[in-house]
Amino acid sequence: MKLFEYMGKELFARYGIPVPEGGVAATAAEAAEIAGKIGSVVVKSQILSGKRGKAGGIGFTEDPQEAAELASRMLGSELRGFTVDKVLVEQKLKIDREFYLALTVDGAARKPVILASAFGGMDIEDVPEEHMVRMHLDVTIGLQPFVAREVVRRLGVTGDVARQISAILSGLYKMFVELDAELVEINPLVISGDKVIAADAKVTIDDDALFRHKDLPVVEERTEAEKKAHELGLSYVELDGDIAVMANGAGITMATLDLIQYYGGKPANFLDAGGGAGVEPTAKALELLLSKNPKAILINIFGGITRCDDVANAFAYVKQNIGIPVPVVIRLVGTNEDKGREILRENGIEAYKFMHEAAAKAVEIATGGRN
Repeated sequence: MKLFEYMGKELFARYGIPVPEGGVAATAAEAAEIAGKIGSVVVKSQILSGKRGKAGGIGFTEDPQEAAELASRMLGSELRGFTVDKVLVEQKLKIDREFYLALTVDGAARKPVILASAFGGMDIEDVPEEHMVRMHLDVTIGLQPFVAREVVRRLGVTGDVARQISAILSGLYKMFVELDAELVEINPLVISGDKVIAADAKVTIDDDALFRHKDLPVVEERTEAEKKAHELGLSYVELDGDIAVMANGAGITMATLDLIQYYGGKPANFLDAGGGAGVEPTAKALELLLSKNPKAILINIFGGITRCDDVANAFAYVKQNIGIPVPVVIRLVGTNEDKGREILRENGIEAYKFMHEAAAKAVEIATGGRN
C-alpha cells in the first residue's frame, strides 16, 4: 500500500526524521491559512505518483492568496490519472545540496538494501550506477552504526551533516522494519543551511502486513480508470503513453508493451482481458481504452479459451454502437481465427498474424510515421 507524501512525512516525524513545517489542505481557504502562518511555501498536489512538477502539480509562492489560487487550481483536477483531493502546503526550503536516500527489499538477494546517492532530486533510474551506493543488510543484526557511517562516507559528506544523515538513515531503517515497509524513500534529502531535511517522502507498506498496523490509514491506490476496470474484473494498470493495449493473458500483454517500446512507442496501459472473456466484457474493455483518448489501440489476441470471433464481435459492437474514433490495429490468431478475421473485414479491419508487425504498425500510427 502506497502512502501519500504528507502521510509519509507524518511517519518520518514520528521516527525523528526532520521534515519541513507545513500542513494538509482540502480547500483553498485552508491552504491560504497554512501559507499565512509559514510565509514562503510550496503547494504540492497529493497523488500516488511521481513527476508532479512536470505535470503542473507543484507551485511556489510567498502570498497566501496566491497559495489559495494554486490550491484551487489543483484540487479536483486530474493529474497523471489521479484526482487531487488534498494539497500539502509547506515551507519552501533553501536547498544547498540534494541527496537520495532509501531502503527497500532486494528480492533476488532476499535482504533489505540501502540505496543512496549524492545526485538526488532527479529520477533515480537516471543516476549512473557508479554514483549509486548500494549496501545490503543482514536482518539478524540490523543497521549497525558503522554501516550508516560507511554509507555517509561514500556520499562524500563530513562533520555535522554526516552525523545528521547517519541519524536519518537509522530512523529510516527503524521505520522500515517496524512498519513492515517495502520502500521508504527520501528524494531529495536536502542540506538547507546547517540542517538536513526530508523534502519529499515515498512510503510503501506490505499489504500482507497491514493487519499488524491498524493505526495506519487505508489508501486507495487505483485511478478512476483502474477502479472501473477492477469492477469489470479486468487486470488494468494505467501508464503514461498514447497507445492503448488490450491482450489476453499477463505474459502476452507484457510482451506487447515491450514490443511497443522496442519500436519507439509508449503504451498507455496494461490491460489483460483474461481468458474466456465474452463479447460483453470485451466490449466494456474497449470502451475503457477509448475513455483515455489514445492515439491508437493495439489489440493482441492469441485465441485459446478466448475465441477470436468473440473479440471480433465485441469490436464490431463497439464500432457500430459507440464508435471508435481512433485507429485500431489487431493481431488475431487461434480459436475461430478465420471467423474472427471475416467479422473484422466486414468492419474495415485486416488483422495481423504476427504481433511484432501489429506493434510496429500501432507505433507508426501513434507517432505519425516518425519512427
